[in-house]
Amino acid sequence: MTYPDIDPVAISIGSIDIQWYGIMYIFAFATAFILAKYRSKKFNIWTSRQIEDMVFYGALGAVIGGRIGYVLFYSFSNFLADPLLMFAVHKGGMSFHGGFVGVLLAMCLFNRKYKKSFFFTMDFVAPLVPIGLGFGRIGNFINSELWGKITDSPLGLYIPYEGVSRYPSQLYEAFLEGLVLFIILWVFSNKQRPIGTVSSLFLIFYGTFRFLIEYVRLPDDHIGYLAFGWLTMGQILSLPMIIFGLFLFKKFYFSKENIK
Repeated sequence: MTYPDIDPVAISIGSIDIQWYGIMYIFAFATAFILAKYRSKKFNIWTSRQIEDMVFYGALGAVIGGRIGYVLFYSFSNFLADPLLMFAVHKGGMSFHGGFVGVLLAMCLFNRKYKKSFFFTMDFVAPLVPIGLGFGRIGNFINSELWGKITDSPLGLYIPYEGVSRYPSQLYEAFLEGLVLFIILWVFSNKQRPIGTVSSLFLIFYGTFRFLIEYVRLPDDHIGYLAFGWLTMGQILSLPMIIFGLFLFKKFYFSKENIK
């Protein structure tokens, strides 16, 4: 199969270009809002105002945290040389792990406002996130970025402007971190579960999927592999998610008060 020639600019209005990647963010937040409204009606635990604030806080945390995380995790030396790089969003660069931390902090502010417990809110939020992650990876694919390694496998895509075939790691991530993770969390959370377990599964499965895909995804050129000829920054940031997620799941699911 051949990579299609997709223009990353969806719409041009005069001198203003609207990128597909930005549209994918709109799709992500819109989907989260729709799913949140659906779940709030089903479980009858959130008001419309709370849902609107939850998505707004989460969107701010994801965007701000994603940008800060990218600069600190993946471009720190460039940031030291030019601190204004933090605001050069037109040059691209977002980090999931930074966005994840940003959402956690945003939800802390949300909980403080509405007097909710942290894991009570995060168990509700976790199933809303994966579809948005999938949209983000599709945006990476359209932008022709974050490619995987060169391969002769039929699973690869031929890239005409490079003259080689590569693993479409963006699509692998869209499938696993987006669709599969969504199904796991949505099905698991459809029944009442011990508090904290849905959040724990998000950490476990996202971390695992990301860690595995990093084996075929190329690291950023200016960072490369950090050790052993295969360890990447993405794996280093994902491993604590897996470990902490397993710890939390064991703690919450098998706690004495949750054993019937």
